[in-house]
Order: sequence, then C-alpha cells, then structure tokens
Amino acid sequence: MNNSLNLASKPFSNRIVPWALTVIILFVSLIGLLIVVQLTTSTRKQADLIQGQITQLKQREQVLLDAAKQVQQSFTPEQQQALPAAHELVDRKSFSWSRLLADLEATLPANVRVSRIAVRDVTRAGGQTVAQLDLAVFATDPTTISAMMTEWQQGGVFQAELRNQNLQKGRGEKGTEYELAVIYRAPAGYSSENVAAVDAARKESEVQR
Repeated sequence: MNNSLNLASKPFSNRIVPWALTVIILFVSLIGLLIVVQLTTSTRKQADLIQGQITQLKQREQVLLDAAKQVQQSFTPEQQQALPAAHELVDRKSFSWSRLLADLEATLPANVRVSRIAVRDVTRAGGQTVAQLDLAVFATDPTTISAMMTEWQQGGVFQAELRNQNLQKGRGEKGTEYELAVIYRAPAGYSSENVAAVDAARKESEVQR
C-alpha cells in the first residue's frame, strides 16, 4: 500500500487560470456593454432625426393649410359658389377620350359594339380620374353582356350596372341594345400605341360611312 505524502511547505496551486478567465469575462462584458451603448446612442440619434423631420413636415403642412384657408376666406361668396364648378371644369378638361376609347377597345368582346356613350361626371380620387358614363352597347347574345360585365368587375377599370335593354327590330339586324351605367377608373398608365390604334380605327370607320 503506497501512501503519497506532500512534504512541501507551500502546496502547489494553479491560481493563474481563474484570474485569466475572470479577466477575459470582464473584457468580453465590457466590449458588449460598449456595443450596446453605441447602438442605443445611434438608434436614439436616428429617432430624434426622424422626429425632427416629422415635426418640420407638420409645420409645413400647417403653413400650407393656413395659406389655403386665407386664400379661401379672401373669396367672395359668389366666387366660393363658383369654385366647385371650376374644379369640375378642370377635371373634365383633364379627362382623355382617347384613353377611354382605348380601354373600351381592349375590354369589349368582339361581338359587342358601342352605340352611344356620354360622360355625366368626372372627378379625381387619390390621383386617379373617375368618370360616370352612360353607355349603350349592341349585342345579339345576352350572355355576352353578362360575361363582359363580370370581366369588367374583376378588371377594376370599368364597373357597369344594367339599366335598360331595347330589342332592335327593322334596322337590318337582330339583337338588343343594352343601356349601362358605368363607373370608369382610368388606369395609372396606358399605351400610346393603343390610343393611336383606336384613333386610326375610328377614322377608318368614318371613311367607310
């Protein structure tokens, strides 16, 4: 039986490793703390900058609202009554017939033709032109009109409601004229080639007449 006996006056102990681990942990914690402080400061600066921009925009908005209010108050009662009519006139001038005809040409079925069209009202909503139309179309098959109205509803440009239908007789052709109340929302963009094609087709039909 072997008994080991330590006769050293100062037993050996490794004290460097715990101190080294403690220093490393403190160093990593300090670096993490500095990163958190830096990120927090940067985020706070960005938030203050954005808040300052929002405040400036609100101040500009208020200045514009006050200016518009002053201008409106400077109008006479007659001018204030004429203002809605002026806005409606501007909206009507900005309405594009070529664009409307191009959109109709692109969505009308081949066996449906337009017999009458009139614009009742034009407004602007969210930067988009919205017009109310009285539209009459001629077709020989009523299912074609139903399918057309469904496709219009899904497309979002035209929204139609059937008002009346008249059976056409004694005009050399058989079929029905359908009177529709249509809401037309002009798309944000359209092809100038389509407009040119519609204008050319219209001129050709006029020549044939």
